[in-house]
Amino acid sequence: MRKLKNSELKRIDVDTFKSTDKTPLTIVLDNVRSLNNIGSVFRTSDAFLVEEILLCGICATPPHREIHKTALGAEDSVKWQYFEDTLDALSYLKSKEVITLAIEQADEATMLNAFQPENGKKYAIILGNEVKGVRQDVVDAADGCIEIPQFGTKHSLNVSISGGVVIWDFFTKLSHH
Repeated sequence: MRKLKNSELKRIDVDTFKSTDKTPLTIVLDNVRSLNNIGSVFRTSDAFLVEEILLCGICATPPHREIHKTALGAEDSVKWQYFEDTLDALSYLKSKEVITLAIEQADEATMLNAFQPENGKKYAIILGNEVKGVRQDVVDAADGCIEIPQFGTKHSLNVSISGGVVIWDFFTKLSHH
């Protein structure tokens, strides 16, 4: 077995990415403070053809050296917008008939492995602040809540890891690639 060189991976360029059919998924970052986490979400979103990222509240926005360090240029391929308040981002999404789902531990959350998105619908997942998670008023405004099952001693996953797990799950369940 031989490890492939980057030139052998046959990746698309930024212009092709922008015109490629996307996974019907938007990522909402609710007051994520780490620029490395933001960059990582951009990179994962590029890998799995996410439609758009909505950066909200204290989230930094591209162009930024610290975002670029982990995004590695994905901030140029993935469409993004900034909203001062996450609730405004949810209003924007709901006006486009996008189903909004907070990724959070909540009393009536659906476990990710049990969640089945419907083909033909568009979804947005909301990822929260590294310490406080998704704001309660944002959870209240969302159409639902999804929890990633966990079995160890820790109470949560890093926000960029949570994003990767959920983005991959939606990609595999919704993708026709």
